[in-house]
Amino acid sequence: MANLKEIRNRIASVSSTMQITSAMKMVSAAKLKKAQDAITAMRPYSDKLTELIQNLSGSLDGDTPNPYTQVRPVKKVLLVAITSNRGLCGGFNSNIIKATNQYVADNSNYDVQLLTLGKKGDDILAKKHNIAENNNGIYDDLTFANSSEIALGFMDAFANKEYDKVVVIYNSFKNAATQLVLTETILPIEPEVTETSSGAGDYVFEPTQEEIISELLPKSIKMQLYKALRDSFASEHGARMTAMHKATDNATELRDQLKLTYNKARQAAITNEILEIVGGAEALNG
Repeated sequence: MANLKEIRNRIASVSSTMQITSAMKMVSAAKLKKAQDAITAMRPYSDKLTELIQNLSGSLDGDTPNPYTQVRPVKKVLLVAITSNRGLCGGFNSNIIKATNQYVADNSNYDVQLLTLGKKGDDILAKKHNIAENNNGIYDDLTFANSSEIALGFMDAFANKEYDKVVVIYNSFKNAATQLVLTETILPIEPEVTETSSGAGDYVFEPTQEEIISELLPKSIKMQLYKALRDSFASEHGARMTAMHKATDNATELRDQLKLTYNKARQAAITNEILEIVGGAEALNG
C-alpha cells in the first residue's frame, strides 16, 4: 500500500484536474448556447435556399448550364475535412479523421486531395494524405465573409475544371451529447428531379430564371460551407462539454476512492503505532 504522503499528493493532483475539467465544461456550456442558437437559426434558411436552387436547376434549359451544375466524369476530388483547432472533445476529431480515411480508401480510383479546416485534422491527415490547402485560422473569426473566401477558392477551381467534385465531411450538431458525421457533395449541384420540378410554368420569374440562378447559386454554395462550419463549431463545444462532464465525474469518483484509501492507510498506521506502544509497555512490565 502506498504511503500517506503519496496518497495525499495523488488526491491533490486529482482535485486540481477536477477543477480544470469542471471549468472547461462551464466554458464550453456557455459557448455552446451561442453556437447552438446560431446554427438553429441558420438551418431553415440554408435548407430552403438549397431546395429552391435544386428545384430551379431541375427546370433549367440544358443548353445554358451553369458552371456549378456541370456534372463531369470524376477524376479529381477535393475533400473538405472540418475538424477543430483544439482537443479534449472526446471523439469529435477522431470521427472526422476516420471518415476521411475511409472516404479516401473507398475512392482510391480517384485523385483525392484534401482541404483541411482545423489544426487537429491537418496535423494527422497530412501524415497520410495529400493536403492541397489548409485554413486553421477560420475559427479565430468565424463569419460568413471569411468562410465565403474559402468557398470561392474551390468554386473557382471547380469552374476551371481543376476538380470534378467537391465533398465536405463534418460533424452535424444534433444535441450536446450527439454529433453526426455527415458527408455531403457541395459541387456539382445536382438538380432535384421530381414530378413538380419540371413545372416551370408554375412560377413567374423576374428577372429571368437563368439570372436568378446565377445570382443565388454561388450564395447557396457559400452558405452550405458556412452551415457546415457552424454545425461543426456547435458540435465541438457540445462534445467538449460532454467529455469534460465525464472527466469531472471520473475525477470525483477517483478522488473519493483515494480519500477512502487514505483513511484506511491512516487508520492502519494509527493502529500499528498503538500496537507498538502497547507491546513496548508490556515488554517493560515483563
